[in-house]
Amino acid sequence: MDAIELLTTRQSDSNLSFPGPSQAQLEIIKKAALKVPDHGSLKPWRFILVEGDDRDKLGDIYYQAAVEEQQEERIINRARALPQRAPMLIIAICPFQEHPKVPRIEQIESAACSVFAMQQAAFAQHLSGVWRTGYFAQSPKVKALLGMKAEDEIVGYLYLGTPTVTCTKPIRSTPEQFFESL
Repeated sequence: MDAIELLTTRQSDSNLSFPGPSQAQLEIIKKAALKVPDHGSLKPWRFILVEGDDRDKLGDIYYQAAVEEQQEERIINRARALPQRAPMLIIAICPFQEHPKVPRIEQIESAACSVFAMQQAAFAQHLSGVWRTGYFAQSPKVKALLGMKAEDEIVGYLYLGTPTVTCTKPIRSTPEQFFESL
């Protein structure tokens, strides 16, 4: 798959199954994560790989946070199952660093670019994935249980695996809707 095809056909797929990325595929995904814009060379990223039994551990973290933070019953009831939706997850974290020239938003944007680059690298290798956020990315308890500081951000959970269905999503937007001349 060439770069133009990758950039114009990539899509998110939430129906994922085994196998997840092989070690060779994962190495490419990891390298892609580190080749993103990084003002000040701060490397404002940290990644936690979650696969195998670690998916159960993450589900327990989600459950504990949802109960302690008194989330609605629907969130509590599905907490443990969420990490089971793919063979591998990569938790992308922005460990915020005070810097006189690199504001917080730029550090978060760089970490977000790393998630996109990883998803692109997976897609280019005929894997698929979906980038999720939501309550479990914002929960102070989840952050604490993952060893994060309060000012750090979970930029997303990248679920990776083999797509279970082949369906090209319809084009919902055209460039003309978003680009204009000054």
